[in-house]
Formats: sequence, C-alpha cells, structure tokens
Amino acid sequence: MTRSPRTIRLAAVAVLATAMLPLSGCLYSQIPEQGTLAEPSAAPEETPSEDTPSDDTPTDGLPTTMTFADGTTLSSTSYIQWGDGLIAADGWQSVTPDNGNGSWTDGTVDGTCTAQFWQGYTSGLETVPGDDSVSSDALLGYVLGETAATVTPLASTTQLSYQFGDNPAVDARQVYGEEPDGRTWTIVARAFASAGSGVYVIIDCTGGDVDATFDDVNAHNSIMIMP
Repeated sequence: MTRSPRTIRLAAVAVLATAMLPLSGCLYSQIPEQGTLAEPSAAPEETPSEDTPSDDTPTDGLPTTMTFADGTTLSSTSYIQWGDGLIAADGWQSVTPDNGNGSWTDGTVDGTCTAQFWQGYTSGLETVPGDDSVSSDALLGYVLGETAATVTPLASTTQLSYQFGDNPAVDARQVYGEEPDGRTWTIVARAFASAGSGVYVIIDCTGGDVDATFDDVNAHNSIMIMP
C-alpha cells in the first residue's frame, strides 16, 4: 500500500518555517550568534564543481546516480518527490498526515523517533546553478535559520536512496544536533538547483538511535525523480 502522489508543492519560503528546530544543543553552540533571518539567505559564491555528471544513463534518460554533479542534468520541469515507503514499513506509523504543502511526519511505533519529510519548490531560496552541494547547504541553512556559509563547515555529505529503497545514490548534506535532555536529531537535505526544487528529512529521537533510524528511513524511502 502506498499513499497517493503528492501534487501540491509550494515554495520553500512558505513552508520551511514550520520545520524549524530549537537550536539549544551542540550544533547551536558551534554557530556564531546571528540575528533571525526574515528571508532565505543567499548562498555564497563558489566555483561550480569540476566533477562531470555520470555518462551512464538508464533508458529513461536519467543518470543511474544523482550526485551533486549529476543534478545539473535535470531540467526545470523535472519532478522530484519522496517515495514514502514508511507507510507500509514494519515498526513505523503515521504521526501527522500530509498537510497539503508537501510536509508530513512518520514515527516509530515505540515512540522514540520521528521522521518529518518535506518536498517542494525552492522559490525564494537563492540556490547556486551548477552546484547542488552549496544549494543543499542553503536549504539546510534556511531550515536552521542560518546562512549556507555558516552551515557548510558543520555539514557532511551523505546519500539518500534513489528511485527505490536501500539504494543510496543521491548525494545530500547532513547536520546533527543534540539537546541537553539527551534528544538527538539530524537534518538531511538535497536541493536540485536546475529543477528548482528540494527535499529534506528531519529525524528526531528521544531514547532512540538517530543514525540507525536514518538507515531505516533510507532502506524504505527513496527520492523519486521524473524527467
């Protein structure tokens, strides 16, 4: 059983604010104090990666991977969304259904972890054409209320699953946080500058293993791309 396709995708500037996390933990302690951002911050100017997109493409015209460089092969009409495989996964249940704006939350049945998903356009967020890594940091930065330049040194590159679960082939950027009460969380984001869209997931655990939960999410959920 799968959920119906999500066709309503609003601008990030309108929906990202609902996903803000309180930054009272370890990540916040590393970020210089700054004023609250009223609008998405501009990503820093950087030279696009010299990596070239993969030449190995499947019959549908898409690369077999979706590295940051491969993202430049997408068009402005490419459609990108979460596959949402957790709805049928053992150990998971719906916490908050799709709100119609591209955001919903699933949680583990033991109540220790939640996974909040978002998919949508990145209108209003200044991405960097030809550099999905910096653009993904800009998306992370907007969720956190920080600049991409501030987030970049704290983020690492990871992979989300591509087209089907347990197929980690989509490059993404990730940050971690830990609260004084022991709660841990991670945000994983990928912006697709050529397509003008993005996705992220926030995994939030109290008593659960945030890394193991991310692995479980990746085993069931994938980023589905249609050219």
